[in-house]
Amino acid sequence: MEGIPLIGDRAPEFKAQTTKGVIDFPEDYEGKWVVLFSHPADFTPVCTTEFVAFAKRYEEFKEKNAELIGLSIDQVFSHIKWVEWIKEKLGVEIPFPIIADNTGRIAKLFGMLHPEAAESQTVRAVFIIDPKGIIRAILYYPLSVGRNIDEILRLLTALQVSSEKGVALPANWPNNELIGDKVIVPPPTSEDEAKERPKKYECFDWWFCYKAVDE
Repeated sequence: MEGIPLIGDRAPEFKAQTTKGVIDFPEDYEGKWVVLFSHPADFTPVCTTEFVAFAKRYEEFKEKNAELIGLSIDQVFSHIKWVEWIKEKLGVEIPFPIIADNTGRIAKLFGMLHPEAAESQTVRAVFIIDPKGIIRAILYYPLSVGRNIDEILRLLTALQVSSEKGVALPANWPNNELIGDKVIVPPPTSEDEAKERPKKYECFDWWFCYKAVDE
């Protein structure tokens, strides 16, 4: 793959034809979180299960001020027919746009191309982009394994909480084995602050303190 953006980079800008019309990114998504995800090809079993799963959870993403955008190198007529098939055969409507990137231009910008597929397939990549257009998380899956929508929603929620509250989130949050749904307080910046922390927060030690999200 080439030109893979990194966490903290500004997401590449692009205009693209989609199943919902032309989109101008990031202008059309100003003030929103975006989950941009690519798939290898239309009319493939794993991708179909993923799109059904994303569609069924779409309202949960919307409630978190997030929009979904799909992408593959298939042309728009293939996307449209696949979306029709999913609705007809599986009873699920795909409510979000799917980018038709038949030249691979956008896939190259995001490092989504699979080098072993002669640049004809995009990997299962997920980019979570914040309202300022900054890439906050990147996930890559192999062609043979579908994505976990619960984890993508959890990650999106954790990023939003971390940004809003200035805290860190533990493993498996909000169901961490040590501190439950509480959040980790940033590390101290001085010896005096380190000494005061156990008076203000719950702590295992001065370097590992935690609190309720809204404290």
